[in-house]
Amino acid sequence: MRVNYIPTAPAEEPSDIDLGPEDLDGGWLPYARRWLAAAVSAGVPEPNAIVLGTVDEHGHPATRTVLCKGIDAEGVTFFTNYGSDKARHLDAVPYASATFVWLPLHRQISIRGPVVRVSAEETEAYWRTRPRGSQLGAWASQQSQPIASRADLDHALVEAGERFGVDGDIPVPPFWGGLRISPDFVEFWQGRPNRMHNRVRTRLVDGRWHTQRLQP
Repeated sequence: MRVNYIPTAPAEEPSDIDLGPEDLDGGWLPYARRWLAAAVSAGVPEPNAIVLGTVDEHGHPATRTVLCKGIDAEGVTFFTNYGSDKARHLDAVPYASATFVWLPLHRQISIRGPVVRVSAEETEAYWRTRPRGSQLGAWASQQSQPIASRADLDHALVEAGERFGVDGDIPVPPFWGGLRISPDFVEFWQGRPNRMHNRVRTRLVDGRWHTQRLQP
């Protein structure tokens, strides 16, 4: 069960066949956006999915897949119930990793850094873009808490719908909002034949980014 990666790149970016440290001279963000756009163009399922890694108060790691809802100079943003396992982990240890995995393109980007909550205004702006069903689901679910049955979960959603009606505005739950990873470490990975992959890492040290190629 092993793939011998063959160098490929979308037609519009042939220079991406072999990424080198010099390609990140303009910073990590332009290339991250470029690779994300390529994944969207290639039809990769859930191209904005990230594997989010956190550590709890006992030092035990946990990973799960969530959707990135923003990537900019400030970092990578996602949204969650602040009572969820991941949010509670980040309250205890406010540092996380996030990895974009685009297997059809033989590419990954891993990002690490401290985590902060986004402003209420930013949460509100994103909340207004969510489908109504997703808004109701955020109210209905006590995320990460046990529940007796699927029927009970479905009933909670029905109750949320009855509470807010069919066409009224649904407010942001007070227990829900955004979290942002502010990178101090970013690594780009490209699959290559014979496990001789490209790895280019950039790290923030004393306010400056330092970039280097790593052996696979």
